[in-house]
Amino acid sequence: MLPEALPKARIFTYDWNANYFADAPVQTLLGHADTLLGLIAEGRGSQTRPIVFVASCFGGLILVEAVNRAAQEGSAYRHILLSTVGILFLATLFHGSDAAKQARWQVLIAGIMGEQASDQLIQDLEQKHDFVRQRVQKFTEIANSEAVRLPLSCFFETRKTEMLRRILSRGWAKRLSTGVTHKILVTESSACRHGFSRQGLDATHSGMNKFLGPECPNFRLVKDTVRQFAGNASAVLTRRTDSAIQRRWIVPFGRNKEFVGRETILADLLARILPSGDEHDCQRTAIEGLGGVGKTQIALEAAFRIGDAHPDCSVFWVPAVDATTFENAYRAIGQQLKVPGIDEEKANVKALVKAALSHESVGSWLLIVDNADDIKLLSGDIALADYLPFSRKGSILFTTRNHRLGVMLVESGSHIIPVEEMSREEALKLLQTNLKVDQMGDARSNDALLEFLASLPLAIRQASAYMAKEQISTTQYLELCKSSDEDMIELLSRDFDDRHRYRNIQNPVATTWLISFRHISDHDPLAADYLRFMCFLAGKDIPQSLLPPAGRLKTVEAIGTLKAYAFISQRKESDTYDIHRLVQISMLSWLAQKGEQKDWSTRVLQRLDNMFPFPDHGNREEWIKYLPHTQHALQLWKRTDDERAAPGLLSKVGESFHNLGKYEEAEQMYRQALQLSEKVLGKEHPDTLTSMNNLAVILKQQGKYEEAEQRHRQELKLCEKVLGKEHPDTLGSINNLAVILEYQGKYEEAEQMNRQTLQLREVLDKEHPDTLSNMNNLASVLESQGKYEEAEQIHRQTLQLREKVLGKEHPDTLTSMNNLAVILSHQGKYEEAEKMHRQELKLCEKVLGKEHPDTLTSKNNLTTCLRAKKARD
Repeated sequence: MLPEALPKARIFTYDWNANYFADAPVQTLLGHADTLLGLIAEGRGSQTRPIVFVASCFGGLILVEAVNRAAQEGSAYRHILLSTVGILFLATLFHGSDAAKQARWQVLIAGIMGEQASDQLIQDLEQKHDFVRQRVQKFTEIANSEAVRLPLSCFFETRKTEMLRRILSRGWAKRLSTGVTHKILVTESSACRHGFSRQGLDATHSGMNKFLGPECPNFRLVKDTVRQFAGNASAVLTRRTDSAIQRRWIVPFGRNKEFVGRETILADLLARILPSGDEHDCQRTAIEGLGGVGKTQIALEAAFRIGDAHPDCSVFWVPAVDATTFENAYRAIGQQLKVPGIDEEKANVKALVKAALSHESVGSWLLIVDNADDIKLLSGDIALADYLPFSRKGSILFTTRNHRLGVMLVESGSHIIPVEEMSREEALKLLQTNLKVDQMGDARSNDALLEFLASLPLAIRQASAYMAKEQISTTQYLELCKSSDEDMIELLSRDFDDRHRYRNIQNPVATTWLISFRHISDHDPLAADYLRFMCFLAGKDIPQSLLPPAGRLKTVEAIGTLKAYAFISQRKESDTYDIHRLVQISMLSWLAQKGEQKDWSTRVLQRLDNMFPFPDHGNREEWIKYLPHTQHALQLWKRTDDERAAPGLLSKVGESFHNLGKYEEAEQMYRQALQLSEKVLGKEHPDTLTSMNNLAVILKQQGKYEEAEQRHRQELKLCEKVLGKEHPDTLGSINNLAVILEYQGKYEEAEQMNRQTLQLREVLDKEHPDTLSNMNNLASVLESQGKYEEAEQIHRQTLQLREKVLGKEHPDTLTSMNNLAVILSHQGKYEEAEKMHRQELKLCEKVLGKEHPDTLTSKNNLTTCLRAKKARD
């Protein structure tokens, strides 16, 4: 019937066996698209006749995919798409079937195929429903695009299908038939696309492509639509040819074939930047993140994907590195658009191009403004942002490392897409792109290297380029990175070839960040100082309270600047921050090159010395918070050899380690503090004497009694000379010497010293912590001599006073509890001793931790007591 209606047309049919899909997934169904396109291309030969498609049911999905594939950039079948002047869909299930809420695909396929319905196809369509929906959505975008504008007409069924007829005999189907068993298989909402012509046919689903004769009303409707497509063919092709001429493409890079991952970001980005996304506005979107995180490469891939899916959309790329590159890019756009006056010597190039792109006659366009980082360049005196065009058919995408500037450019934080480091899986794929298999043979080294490089794309590209050039493995490169910070900086500063980055800008990670350092220094000096300060601290959990003081508003703005450039990140519900390790190393290198590292090291240590309290039980939470940063700063200070750094900070860190039971680390800090104090302050300075005492005490804790005694005697002699025999520090020195004498079995001398100092201390203050320590030490030496009754009496008195003065959970109070329990055990009072040991052990675990030496000693003493009690019983 159709040949009579269109006598000049060549009519082809494409049949496919539905039962073929009994064991095939949905991709196989859509795979018929390639076969269909190939047959059409073969049948057309060199002819350019217009094409009209008529597709029914699943055949419509095959045609949808054929259009998608023909629309791809570089497709051999693109001419078929551009020759298509109409598509007529007969009950194509664009949105599945509404026949049953719980089993839409199952009901539909069973209704079409009956007993031969493919279980595998049903299952696969259910699982891939989102996939099918995405393909349909892409088809709709292509059909609506300016370069294609496909005429479409959708027909839908209006008569219900008796479902039982598909699986039962006619007699049984009629006998069991009810209203519930009659269904519209593909409803109007599923069979029609929004914005295109739609008509209903008086037919069941299976009758949509079957007609009774030329006068059949259903056939007339279909025939008239096909004739209308044929009649409008010339106009459609002419318009399409004119539209194709208007597309422009100015992108300075080819497609990055090594681009991997980032699919979630790209999906979000592509949904936002389509010029057709908002018919009432010129959309603005920004992707932001740390330099080297891959913003430009994401924008580049997005440009090519827009070009593939929307051949009518022009794409323009404008680097905002400086005013010159911006204007040169605008001039290139103006030349392609043939803007009058663009090449005149005094032409205002930026204003002319802005005006040209603001005309909707230019068509749809995407403008990518890359490296929009300099706030002065875009909003200062030059104000390049004033030359951004506005068109309802346009969309602007910015890449920036400056969050504040991003918000200013897009005028809404919701239009900003943050880009962070790659996932480990993505980073591994990127590392693999340039390396041979044998260079990545050690999986642990691969993972450790990515961890070291923080999965930063630019750092990975730089590393892989170096490894490829030098033919070394990831294991060897990792060893170079970890050998020293100097080697790491050297590696981070090595340039490498990359065709997908600007040729006149160096590629190294360190150089990339120097640009940001300079921007920050120019625009926010306090933020620059904070960045210098932070690079001397441990990279994680930096308290804001450690930073140099400034007004509250200035501090908030400075911190905001560093967060805006992604150099630091704020921890949740806390005024503490993390700084990127590679940023720290690069910053230190920059300071060293400028001759500022020594000065800033001193400033940081002096600030830490002011903030770090003398560590004791009462302020444990505060000094524990500062300790890792002080350690890190002291390690960097060693390289500067600066004697102006506060020597008292070493003593505080040593005391912190002492309190934590880390005696070796404490000794190391105390020795450094003493050495520096003697050199800077002199051997007789009170602070030097304190350092001598601290070192002797920690030596005693480790069983180094001879050196400890020597240090104590030396310190006591100087204290008596400098401070006087009755000065509290002198008495403390005598007390500590007595302790070491006791440990060496010199009990009589130790007892004499303890009684002497205790008598003097009690005159000063009977409840002073130092007096109580003296009492504890006297009781201990009495115990060592077997004078248990007197020792017990003094221990009880000491414990009572310490609970009163210091509290029940103070470490010194716990020491008194332990000592009293031990003396009770020596006297056979095991029940009371056991009770006290258990109480003290519980408190030690709570206050000091289960691994603290005092906790372990307490546990051992309890065991000894229990054994003695068992032996007695």
